[in-house]
Amino acid sequence: MNSPICEKLGIEFPLFAFSHCRDVVAEVSKAGGMGVLGAVGHTPESLEIELAWIDEHVDGKPYGVDLIVPTSMDAKEGGLTPEDLVARVPAGHKRYVEQILAEHGIPTDDLWERTIGEDFGDNLRAVGASAQLYVAMSHPVSLVVNALGVPPPFMMEAARSKGVLVGALAGSKEHAIKHAEAGIDVIIAAGGEAGGHCGEIATMVLVPEIVEAVAEYGDFCVLGAGGIVTGRQMAACMAMGAQGAWTGSVWLTTAEAETHPVVKEKMLTATSRQTIRSRSRTGKYTRQLRSPWTDAWAAPDAPEPLGMPLQGLISGPALNKIDKLALAGDPGAKALATYWVGQGVGLMNQSVSARTVVFDFMEDFAAAAERLSSFVGE
Repeated sequence: MNSPICEKLGIEFPLFAFSHCRDVVAEVSKAGGMGVLGAVGHTPESLEIELAWIDEHVDGKPYGVDLIVPTSMDAKEGGLTPEDLVARVPAGHKRYVEQILAEHGIPTDDLWERTIGEDFGDNLRAVGASAQLYVAMSHPVSLVVNALGVPPPFMMEAARSKGVLVGALAGSKEHAIKHAEAGIDVIIAAGGEAGGHCGEIATMVLVPEIVEAVAEYGDFCVLGAGGIVTGRQMAACMAMGAQGAWTGSVWLTTAEAETHPVVKEKMLTATSRQTIRSRSRTGKYTRQLRSPWTDAWAAPDAPEPLGMPLQGLISGPALNKIDKLALAGDPGAKALATYWVGQGVGLMNQSVSARTVVFDFMEDFAAAAERLSSFVGE
């Protein structure tokens, strides 16, 4: 396609696929798009394994890596031990989590047995993200993206030294301007329909707003994001000035995806109204499948969710247990099970291969472009 970002990255079709699954990343890149591996859950050692596998299976096609170094986070700069973090969690929040699980027949006697490691939260701070970045830069990645906030200087410097493009997500015009002032290459305009961490502004409004706002700062690539699961939506974003589309949710129901089977089945039957923005998982607003878990945190008697990363200290053990029991068929756990997903889930009705999703995007995009051109008189 004749899009500047395609020329810069050497890709055929400006469809970016964020995924925690290496198979999805490789398949999308081989099909002509660009896979981007989510690295936040990896240690440097496990990230090395994943990227080495991608190198062997991507047929020399370009791919990227996504890190999370939030602009604001409790204890972001370090200085607090794991014990200090645990001590910050109010007992009432733990009791509330136990109550949610108990109401669904899930025992909680062993819920808090696992203690957090010395490196808890490091992947969300410079100390951990720099280690991940060092691993990434030892591989032929073409793009590195920061998912929360302006990429820190060490990320910019490392990428520039390797000729790697730098991107970041923006949920508002103000966020995008900060990215532009920092000199990044790719600004991802992530609308509120997006799964995972997202803002409130709809994609249809946010994309043109950001395109216009950053134009005076230079020649930036803007990607549309948020609820995009079809080629016609991608075409709409590009009609508004974006150079391509950043997608995540649509890959969760692909054949290659490692999504929890119970959650994947929920996604395949969900409507676009069955997602919700909630702080119940990480402490920051994320869009996820609505379930009794998210409902409980929206109840009038619910405690205020804690900030990042403290909310994760109570949601993590609970949601991990829910996932394990749901896999074993426990009805209470199956009801509670949830995961990040965007409002586009209502259009994700069948599980097909990642390659098929890319080709479907291409065909749908072409049909949309032809439809638009038919409205223009000769």
